[in-house]
Amino acid sequence: MPLRVMGLIPARGGSKGIPGKNLVPLRGRPLVAWTAAAAQGSRLDRVIVSSDDAAILRAATDGGRVEAPFVRPPELAADDTPAIDVVLHAITWMADRCDYRPDALMLLQPTSPLRTSRHIDEAIETFEARGADSLVSVVQTPHAMVPESAMRLDAAGWLQPCLPLDDRANLRQSKPSYYARNGAAIYLVRRDVLLQRRSLYGDRIAPYVMSRQESVDIDEPFDLELAEWLMARRADESGAS
Repeated sequence: MPLRVMGLIPARGGSKGIPGKNLVPLRGRPLVAWTAAAAQGSRLDRVIVSSDDAAILRAATDGGRVEAPFVRPPELAADDTPAIDVVLHAITWMADRCDYRPDALMLLQPTSPLRTSRHIDEAIETFEARGADSLVSVVQTPHAMVPESAMRLDAAGWLQPCLPLDDRANLRQSKPSYYARNGAAIYLVRRDVLLQRRSLYGDRIAPYVMSRQESVDIDEPFDLELAEWLMARRADESGAS
């Protein structure tokens, strides 16, 4: 039996880095609409948007498949609200009010507009094939930013290597591969793990590797400019407008 996965798009109204970020235009569409479109075209069982903002709820549900069964409580829409609290509220609300208990939940943050339906479906396939209890999307860390290359400032303001200096280990081909969360664009966790641990991570965390171009995370105005350029290039390559 196919895994039933509920998609959750968390999109509160406030934002410090970019005011009104989730509604800011990106190639003529609100930022949140790109994630909503990716979710609509995927194999997700149901897709829910969690927001305290009426305009965001309208933008996310405009395509027809994304649901807005509730308005997020104000106490869960503060700058310092942990993502896990928003996730637990949504999955508990759906169980209590809609008698809906999916096998797993996928968190899809609107700040990853280059994530597509293909990425969502491939992540679910990887999750199932690996028998994972959680999955996170990652991007390979550039070799200049791995621990072997990283340095820090000491109390006197001098650079100190994070790891002992070793010219051979510092060769690009000698460095091990590292991976970093890319936003993350995708979190996927089994419902029982989520509820028991109150965490998006279980013991068996599968990676879903995405390219640097697909991993743009909208945090500041420059990220929007970069996403615009990458999306325009993608449209030119596909012949779309």
